[in-house]
Amino acid sequence: MASAKAPEAPQGQPPAEVDEETLVGTEAKIALAQKEESRDNSPLKAAGGVTGPARSRVRTDVPIPVPPFLGSKVVDPVPLERVFPFVNDVALIRGQWQVRKGNMTDDQYRAMVLEKVTPDYESLKARIVREGLLRPAVVYGYFPCQSDGDDLIIYDEGGGAPRLRFTFPRQHGDRRLCLSDYFAARDSGRMDVVAFQLVTMGRRASEESARLFAAGDYKEYLYFHGLSVECAEALAELWHREVRQELGIGLKDAPEVKRLFSQGYQGSRYSFGYPACPNLEDQKKLFELLDGERIGVHLTDEYSLDPEQSTNAIIVHHPDARYFTIA
Repeated sequence: MASAKAPEAPQGQPPAEVDEETLVGTEAKIALAQKEESRDNSPLKAAGGVTGPARSRVRTDVPIPVPPFLGSKVVDPVPLERVFPFVNDVALIRGQWQVRKGNMTDDQYRAMVLEKVTPDYESLKARIVREGLLRPAVVYGYFPCQSDGDDLIIYDEGGGAPRLRFTFPRQHGDRRLCLSDYFAARDSGRMDVVAFQLVTMGRRASEESARLFAAGDYKEYLYFHGLSVECAEALAELWHREVRQELGIGLKDAPEVKRLFSQGYQGSRYSFGYPACPNLEDQKKLFELLDGERIGVHLTDEYSLDPEQSTNAIIVHHPDARYFTIA
């Protein structure tokens, strides 16, 4: 999973205006969050108007959706024909493949991509399907939960005994946001629900990348590796949509896939290692809940996902949930 780095502004100045049509992936969502926070950066945004680490003003009266099941489920394989439409072509071509616009006009750049890049792209997708180089798979699930300050308590499937808890950082000096605020509090008398997902493109994706690199086929390596990584992100986007549909909140989705890349839907998806949930070691708890080994994904001693073409997330249904920064 790539590290997150959003555009930064000089100290004391708001972030530069960001264009959600050109920014891509999680970095885009974080940059947009920075822009939003620059418009609402009063130090007195906590409940009660105090400057201490109080709870944020996130609404507590939102409906709690009913999940289709509790516990986890494996979907293996997911047809590539469902994954490819969710690939972020901008992230792939400009980011992974480094096909830059340079001094070209927009029309010239689009024409160049159509003539020189698109044929290679389509050929590569066909080869991947023909040779079975990617095997998309998902393990995901729904779990009863409640918040307790900065903690999110996960209960057993019956909603009785606490099973484990996550501790998330809280903003200091801004809106006091914390991931736990998006869930019903333990003293509210309401049981909430949280979803987790883990997706992968399979072991062969890493093996083929290594083979191409060792053979010195650097362009083929760049193209295949880049597409395999973006396919993992595409599957995460696709399955997040599946979760929203299963929770009954999918009707709020933007009609265009590209708008989903900038959070055109209710709720949010947070990957471990990003600002709202930065502790990579928390992935051990996610593996306890989902058992990623069932789809061939392992957690290394450094808390990286293996194979590389994998990503995981905590999924929040709350209508106010958006990406936010901590500092």
